Amino acid sequence: MAKLSSVNKNERRKKLVKKYANKYAKLKAISKDESLDETERLMARLKMAEIPRNANPTRVRNRCATTGRPRGYYRKFGINRIELRNLGNKGLIPGLTKSSW
Repeated sequence: MAKLSSVNKNERRKKLVKKYANKYAKLKAISKDESLDETERLMARLKMAEIPRNANPTRVRNRCATTGRPRGYYRKFGINRIELRNLGNKGLIPGLTKSSW
């Protein structure tokens, strides 16, 4: 089980990313647009720097929904490898079977 503070910190980051998503996308598009003047692009980059650091989508960490574990995360299921195996063995994940040969 991950520390509760780490899980809560990640949740706060998700909220910030959602809050600033539109502004961040617009500024990023302006800064990448090569048809614009260099000063406009520079101003957009400076405004991007003023946005809180945790509002950047790359700072959000994928974590297991049940345990909060950050490693071994399967996007398709939203849980980590250990929980996937446990729930799969119990038959709680539809369509998932344990292979044996």
